[in-house]
Amino acid sequence: MIPRVILHNSASIDGRIDWLTPNVELHYELAAYWRADAQLVGSETILISTEEIPEEADPNVEDLAAQQPQSPGDTRPLLVIPDSRGRVRTWDMLCKMRHWRGAVALCTHSTSQDYLDYLGSLGVEYILVGADLVDLRAGLEALHTTYGIQTVLVDSGGTLNGALLRAGLVSEVSLLIYPCLVGGTTPQSFFRAPDLAKQAGVIELDLIAVEQVRTGIIWLRYAVKNKPE
Repeated sequence: MIPRVILHNSASIDGRIDWLTPNVELHYELAAYWRADAQLVGSETILISTEEIPEEADPNVEDLAAQQPQSPGDTRPLLVIPDSRGRVRTWDMLCKMRHWRGAVALCTHSTSQDYLDYLGSLGVEYILVGADLVDLRAGLEALHTTYGIQTVLVDSGGTLNGALLRAGLVSEVSLLIYPCLVGGTTPQSFFRAPDLAKQAGVIELDLIAVEQVRTGIIWLRYAVKNKPE
């Protein structure tokens, strides 16, 4: 069994996520609606976002453990990052941010032992799913089985979104549409994936709700109606 998976993104009217300055407070205010057990964030998104975090002294393992209480009453989501290539080296800073109750890396059987040892040194748990690329379905199943995860909120860019959508793993798509147009020919959208070879791959959606949440900003929610072949 896999958890319920919700994609939550902000985009321009033409679906672009570049050159957009979203209202971060609003984005996460609405994200709280689902009370997700886990937050799935792409490694590329993490690498970009942590570039702006100032460097601080590395905490020791005891510090990290103290900042990740696992009490039953802790309602913060679990941070989950797929990272087959072991690129994310800022787990210490991520754990210190206190947004999450704990952290898990989704790695593969080809992920270097050096990276797995690095995760272990910080007390960051990891799950091996897939040979060379992270098997997202297996990863979601493991999150449900191991951690009891019921709802996953995906807070990421178009690549991870695209992989999840193409694999038929998404239950709901949530979009904050901003009153602007970006244009361009590069696929910098919230849904990046290889071009389709046939009509059957189009993902149909059912509208759940539409609401103007700020002047000019529309919140759209769709249920995924069909699964791609």
